[in-house]
Amino acid sequence: MYDLGKTNSEFDVTEAGMSISDFEFVNQNGDLVSSEDLSGEYWLADMVFTACPTVCPVMTPNMRELQDEAIKQGVDMKFISFSIDPENDTVEHLKPYTERMGVNDDYWSFLTGYELEEIKAFSMENFKSPVERTENDFLHSTRFFLINGEGDVVRAYDGMAMDLSDIKEDLIETVKN
Repeated sequence: MYDLGKTNSEFDVTEAGMSISDFEFVNQNGDLVSSEDLSGEYWLADMVFTACPTVCPVMTPNMRELQDEAIKQGVDMKFISFSIDPENDTVEHLKPYTERMGVNDDYWSFLTGYELEEIKAFSMENFKSPVERTENDFLHSTRFFLINGEGDVVRAYDGMAMDLSDIKEDLIETVKN
């Protein structure tokens, strides 16, 4: 996504100057989740939607694998998936979906509770990633974004990667240090 050179990692995007603005949305359990809740913690974010016919069926299991690895390795971090289809991805729809996907509610929140225009602006402002609705799909980033405790985006990973070994290693090294 960004060709910033290789500082200490091929995933490093610190020089892109991306940081997360304040937000407060609702998760699959109907609980409010805000940027303030995540302050001081590392978290991995992506943009997905449950009816996605293309990339999300790869991205969500990849995120689950990273969630499971973080738990296994004792890496203290959260996972946030922002739905880009808030009209259909309601709390009532997200809860059974997240259960089927193996989401651990203590670590991973699927967020909704906003208008499409809001999440489009949020994605562009915070992740420099457009979200566009097409005739029967959405176009969105396939990146996973790692945000540090200060709210700065420090890493971007390929959410479509077939081998997550390098991502797991970088996550553990970055978050634990």
